[in-house]
Amino acid sequence: MNKTIRDQAAPRKKAARRTEPPEVRRSQLIDATIESIAAYGIGGTTMSTVTEIAGLSVGLVNFHFENKQNLLEETLVFLAREHHEHWKQAYMDAGLSAQEKLLAIVDAHFHPRICTRKKLAVWYAFFGEAGRRKVYRKLIDGIDDERFDLSIGLCEEIIRDGGYDVPPASVIARMLEGLYDGLQLNILMYPGHITRKQANNQIRAYLASVFPQHIAAPAF
Repeated sequence: MNKTIRDQAAPRKKAARRTEPPEVRRSQLIDATIESIAAYGIGGTTMSTVTEIAGLSVGLVNFHFENKQNLLEETLVFLAREHHEHWKQAYMDAGLSAQEKLLAIVDAHFHPRICTRKKLAVWYAFFGEAGRRKVYRKLIDGIDDERFDLSIGLCEEIIRDGGYDVPPASVIARMLEGLYDGLQLNILMYPGHITRKQANNQIRAYLASVFPQHIAAPAF
């Protein structure tokens, strides 16, 4: 594992306050789980690594999550919801046109709060777990489906408006999903070779080639 990520998972020096609201404790433990998985993988993440990073007791983990598997699953759902809330807000804040909203969804995937090497390492750790991949997928399928369905609708609107002779909107939306996953994996694996901006621009270049009247090609 990358040394920088391991170093970032060092135990916190400041002791946690003895009394905090339950939601604060749960957030602290989920944050520590993200750090632990990024540094040690899912197999190397234990109650001890999480509590050491969080500066809390194993008893608190058991109280809030009962066991490691519950903690892992809630960590995955937290990341999925964080991503969902971010792209959905970007979509709502974008201009009225379909292309503005579609590009807002694209940009949200590479926002510095969402697209960090630590969080990407955790995403890919979960889906590298062959034995529980179906379980993890089931936890977040509904969250991902909304974005996919919206993207199809936006692509359909752009196709109609431009009279484009292109693949069906569902094919273009599926291509976008594949590009998100592949480029984020590249950011994780080759940090010195591709940046968030470069990855974002590659997707914009793809969309510009499909919808040239609506989306401008980026400058690389």
